[in-house]
Amino acid sequence: MSSWFKRKDKGIQTPTEDKKDVPKGLWYKTPSGKIIDTEELKENYYVSPEDGYHVRIGSAEYFEILFDDNKFNEFDKDMVSKDPLKFTDTKKYTDRLKQATLKTKLNDAIRTAVGKSCGKDLVIAAMDFAFIGGSMGSVVGEKICRAIDYSMKNKIPFLLISKSGGARMMEASYSLMQLVKTSVKLAQLAEAGLPYISLCTDPTTGGTTASYAMLGDVNFAEPNALVAFAGPRVVKDTTGKDLPPGFQKSEFVLEHGFLDKIIERKNLKKQINLYIDLIQNLPVRN
Repeated sequence: MSSWFKRKDKGIQTPTEDKKDVPKGLWYKTPSGKIIDTEELKENYYVSPEDGYHVRIGSAEYFEILFDDNKFNEFDKDMVSKDPLKFTDTKKYTDRLKQATLKTKLNDAIRTAVGKSCGKDLVIAAMDFAFIGGSMGSVVGEKICRAIDYSMKNKIPFLLISKSGGARMMEASYSLMQLVKTSVKLAQLAEAGLPYISLCTDPTTGGTTASYAMLGDVNFAEPNALVAFAGPRVVKDTTGKDLPPGFQKSEFVLEHGFLDKIIERKNLKKQINLYIDLIQNLPVRN
């Protein structure tokens, strides 16, 4: 019996051993079906030029976009989560942490750093959704607070890029405490007269939205990002009603007054620094 891949009547004549594998990740397909070369995608700030779809990216990519020449000093990069509750669901929390670290090469769901952006110092905290859904645990809260302390000590503006599914259930009340902890620290930053820019990316949900993501002096978002407390499915199941078109997407949230501006990724660096200058009453940079 002939193998299917040799059947001439199907137009397939190349033996499997002679076929060349296409490198994985060579192309990216957006939800609308647009195809883009991954190198072109990277050069275009990970945005599809045909439909404007903003691909989810992590802290490494945001640092590269926002810091001059991708140069920065990272804070607390060796800080890791503990398991104070000895939590287990389908697997142990400690095992989840190990798996997430191996998969992402990250120690937790946020990275914090200081560097130059448009020639001036800026502290950035950027969340990583790839690490347990960008969930907010004790390490996330602590690293945000320490980054804010650095901002206050050195009188440097602070930018926080949210990308999160919400509180980390494996840390329960320890996770929920981070809502208050980070909010208090941001209040201290405001009292010090230093700018706080919040950037909501896809998705920004749960306890993250209920705390630091919506406390910026200005709250920005990327196009078509989910910005919500409970997601659309949960809201629909709870209310039993059909939701408006685009419900909880950043454009919807902007229209209803919870955001100040939607910024395309290619314009982030310029626009963020423009607003920092305006807040600090500094001359506008070119």
